[in-house]
Amino acid sequence: MELTDVMRTTFAARDFTDAPVSDEVLYRILDSARFAPSGGNRQGWKVIVVRDPATRRSLAELGAPAMKLYAAQVRAGENPWNTVHESKVTQAQADAQPLRYPLIEQLVTMPVVLVVCVDLSVVTAFDRHQQRIGVIAGASVYPFVWNILLAARNEGLGGVLTTFLASAETRAQEILGLPEHFAVAALVPIGQPVRQLTRLGRNPVESFTSIDRWGGEAFQAPRG
Repeated sequence: MELTDVMRTTFAARDFTDAPVSDEVLYRILDSARFAPSGGNRQGWKVIVVRDPATRRSLAELGAPAMKLYAAQVRAGENPWNTVHESKVTQAQADAQPLRYPLIEQLVTMPVVLVVCVDLSVVTAFDRHQQRIGVIAGASVYPFVWNILLAARNEGLGGVLTTFLASAETRAQEILGLPEHFAVAALVPIGQPVRQLTRLGRNPVESFTSIDRWGGEAFQAPRG
């Protein structure tokens, strides 16, 4: 596929057919993804291909409370797991509702489940002293995760970047045998999407790009 076509049609696929993904294809995906940039080119990512059904089941159970809270906060009109506005929804209220989320429900049977981790001892975090949640260190792992999704799309597959395991990271580290300085950055399922989207809804460039400062003139496509 052409690069722009891959970029414009890679969507968050959470529901897959039972078609298998061969080791040859998965290796090809990871072999392409490894060319992602990272701070100092230190490439601190590690990938665990989770095949054991019991391990998958444990990860699904681990993520269920976080996704129940996510869903309850959305129903309450909130932006879920927000670090700026305090939620009015309690975990107990969230747990009282059934979870309807295919990714959790079907995690055991999905064709491929990857857990992507990052070595915190090699990442750069220029915002470590800011009085807010850190975001900069993600630059050393999420371009790699995105490359996985782009490479999967190029193979005619789909996937999604999920981060719910981070809500119970210590337990996830125990289940996966991770050293404590390895953060759980993402759980990424991959497979043949039940429905392959080709037209994605996204905001136009003018809606999020301004010139010189916040609130400045919108950057627009050249005319003529």
